[in-house]
Amino acid sequence: MKKKKRWIVGLLAIGLLCKSPEPIQAETKWPEGISISSGSACVIEVNTGTVLYEKNATDKSYPASITKVLTVDVALENAQLDETVVFSEEAVFGGNEGDTSNIARDYLEEMTLEETIYAVMLESANECAYATAEHVGADMGGDYQTFIDAMNEKAKSLGCVNSNFMNPNGLHNPDHYTCAYDMALIACDA
Repeated sequence: MKKKKRWIVGLLAIGLLCKSPEPIQAETKWPEGISISSGSACVIEVNTGTVLYEKNATDKSYPASITKVLTVDVALENAQLDETVVFSEEAVFGGNEGDTSNIARDYLEEMTLEETIYAVMLESANECAYATAEHVGADMGGDYQTFIDAMNEKAKSLGCVNSNFMNPNGLHNPDHYTCAYDMALIACDA
């Protein structure tokens, strides 16, 4: 749980920088000798791509729920918010293994894509991330795996250097990983 909280705090810091209306001057805004408890971190200035701070920024990490930032980014680029998402059995039960974060959707329940995206970003709803991937993958002419492939293609197009995504919700898979640098790139794009 500690790692997840560190990632979330790091992502929030990145998000604040990404919304900066003007470039931040590293030499005037960042003190010397910054110390953080996380094993890795990366802060990128969104307008120039300048790395303002990094610590083991390309070390492989398991992203958990921050995966959902890329999920929503890919969904918004490939579907319309008013589309209807129908929850499959796999989305409800497989997309929410164990007692993980969810909003208790039922098999064949319907929500708009906008509602599922809100559930993904505000409640970290794993079954909504899965249903979003199924729905948008179908919109793209394929299926769930089409969406996962699009996530990996998007990461590569952004210049990510150490990422491989296996699902849209961040449930653990040894082959599902990223690094702080890549997540900073993804957060700035999103």
